[in-house]
Amino acid sequence: MKVLVINAGSSSIKYQLFDTATASVMARGIAERIGIAGSLLKHSRNGADNVVLSVDMPTHRKAIREVLAVLQSREHGVIASMSEIQAIGHRVVHGGERFSGSARITPDVKEAIRRCFALAPLHNP
Repeated sequence: MKVLVINAGSSSIKYQLFDTATASVMARGIAERIGIAGSLLKHSRNGADNVVLSVDMPTHRKAIREVLAVLQSREHGVIASMSEIQAIGHRVVHGGERFSGSARITPDVKEAIRRCFALAPLHNP
């Protein structure tokens, strides 16, 4: 199984793509300076040199699109299509008393995370 794990912050997105069959990290990186001039995407494949791409990322939505594009790119990618990823995890900074482990995202979970926005206002929203 291939699992993409994301940690979105106020101006960055860190990511790792894991292959659970081999217990290895296939790729990792960070989209930096989201919404700020001079944004960069730093990406590395397992066993390959790091690449730094100057990419305009005015929003987190655009940054995620760039992350997914580099994971699938001929030159720097490690997967042929998004269909290879079976699960996506996202770190929530503060889950209050309700979340102390993994949870499947449902409308109820989204609402519970919304109620925790005040605990981590730069990250949870």
